[in-house]
Amino acid sequence: MTLPLRPVSAVAALADALRRRVLSGEIEPGTALPEQELSAAYGVARPTVREALAVLVHEGLLRRERHRSAQVAEVTAADLDDLMFVRRPLEDLMALSLAGRRVAEADGALARMAALPGDAPWSDVVAEHMALHQALIVAVGSPRLERLYSALAAETRLGLVRLRTVYADRDVLVAEHRDLLDAIAGGPSPEARRAVAEHLDHGWGES
Repeated sequence: MTLPLRPVSAVAALADALRRRVLSGEIEPGTALPEQELSAAYGVARPTVREALAVLVHEGLLRRERHRSAQVAEVTAADLDDLMFVRRPLEDLMALSLAGRRVAEADGALARMAALPGDAPWSDVVAEHMALHQALIVAVGSPRLERLYSALAAETRLGLVRLRTVYADRDVLVAEHRDLLDAIAGGPSPEARRAVAEHLDHGWGES
């Protein structure tokens, strides 16, 4: 039996195009995205633009105030410090739970990251980076831990945009995550937790 695929809507296509530009750093934090300009640039109607922007506002990648154009959300150094303050105990719980286990989905995300061509947009790296860490959280089997972690997704993704200046050599990022997954899978618990803590103790590039 053949199941027909639904074509991607103009709203979804535009949201995806803008999302990729934001997560590649092409559209910088604080940049305004006027509906009229986007409508002309992409050749779509303004209601389509408005809906696409609403998708990204909902995801936390854009912010919008009444009677003003949407803007790419900004995360400050203080925001990122606070983000890691919350992420560390969540990922410590993950390490405690998964020590000694291999997570196939995380290995798959790492393999996809490693296979990205050198000229792949940074947004593709961000996507696989997020998929790897999310797979580890999901593998714990705690819906509440997963919900808490997902609530941090937008700021995490925006923070990862800044790492493109830290990891100009993508192989370094791949190697660090391979070491992380090996440490978790190898256990025991203290070593897995230490590896996760060290992995999260990194800078975010330029402020």
